[in-house]
Amino acid sequence: MKYFLGADHAGIKLASFVKDFLKRKGHEVVCFLPQEKKVDYPDYAKEVCRAVLKNQDSRGILICGTGIGMSICANRFKGIRAALCLDAYMAKMTRLHNDANILCLGERLLGEGIVESILEAFVDTEFEGGRHLQRLEKIDEDAHV
Repeated sequence: MKYFLGADHAGIKLASFVKDFLKRKGHEVVCFLPQEKKVDYPDYAKEVCRAVLKNQDSRGILICGTGIGMSICANRFKGIRAALCLDAYMAKMTRLHNDANILCLGERLLGEGIVESILEAFVDTEFEGGRHLQRLEKIDEDAHV
């Protein structure tokens, strides 16, 4: 699986941990990470969303201080289903029922142990399909971006 990883200045440390985790699992990782001390999270969310939409069968991970800003921005894109997850159960269910293609994390909220369990659930869980597919189609009916 190809993963696009993006973070603002508040998520850079956790992004390094996530990148290493994904590479250890054998995934390809393309990073959109800041070089400056202060940046705007929407710039990085947009880069990752565009990359995920252009690369079928890829996923994204977005990190900022809380994960909230990244998830709000990402969910403005038609075809993106971004989920802010605070534990492994949320990550599992967002893949299983919502076919989330972007995971959002908050560096200021989560330790590396919790993040590792979240990543394992997100990476290893497949979409269940079935009754959930028609619900996802309804979401995209009214999307504009």
